[in-house]
Amino acid sequence: MKDKGQRLPSWLVKKTVPGAQVHQMKALLRQARLHTVCESARCPNLGECFSKDTATFLIMGNICTRGCGFCAVDKGTPQALDPDEPLQVAQVSHKLELRHVVITSVTRDDLPDGGAAHFTATIQAVRELLPEALVEILTPDFGGDLKAITQIAKAAPDIFNHNLETVPQLYSRVRSQADYRRSLEVLAQIKSLNPQIRTKSGLMLGLGETKDQVEQVMLDLHRMACDLLVIGQYLRPTLKNLEVERYLTPQEFEEYRELGLKLGFRQVMSQPLARSSYHAGEVAQMG
Repeated sequence: MKDKGQRLPSWLVKKTVPGAQVHQMKALLRQARLHTVCESARCPNLGECFSKDTATFLIMGNICTRGCGFCAVDKGTPQALDPDEPLQVAQVSHKLELRHVVITSVTRDDLPDGGAAHFTATIQAVRELLPEALVEILTPDFGGDLKAITQIAKAAPDIFNHNLETVPQLYSRVRSQADYRRSLEVLAQIKSLNPQIRTKSGLMLGLGETKDQVEQVMLDLHRMACDLLVIGQYLRPTLKNLEVERYLTPQEFEEYRELGLKLGFRQVMSQPLARSSYHAGEVAQMG
């Protein structure tokens, strides 16, 4: 059943959190001129994470050059890169005393390297101020450019995340400007170039995929030596985005988690409200 006028199942309803803590985090980010994917993508876990002084930094602006059907981030012509942004991310991470720093970005097809150099500068800046922190990046596909991917591998983030998002049969509707095989290759290339980097990917369910299709994607990822896997329920962020075709039960997510561990993933987070960077530090410690 689609989500028109449909109430969320009880397991998808989040508890409210103290507003003051959330506002403090937003004020800190605004002062530093930083964006987060938590806000730009309208993540349902924002209140929980912000109240714990945790956020996923969204670098290279908050306007994407692609317009995926599931994503709430604005599409259009991005602004020029802010050369101060890497240091700002590092300084805010230091102020928050983060032990696990997660950095993602909009897709920047307008840049020759897709933003690889900016990712590298941000990783380096964080490591200078927080040498003990783990650095996780969630990147676009860089158009499959091996030079850009090699630059990322040399920067050696502790965890490299690139989400497949959905099954290949739905790419034309969900990720029309992406390519399933290209995304798999990005993960494989990172692992080949720097085997010490843990690779990670994520899937959203409830967009019309079948169980067999999901299991095949899990097999594909495992064959690419992907270490960590996150599976969550797709929730429609705005009326402009794709509708939810089905809400999966917590038991179904648990079955996918068990299958992932049986296949050999080092860690699998599979639950309705799981997102790529949700409890990322815990996933990293366990995997």
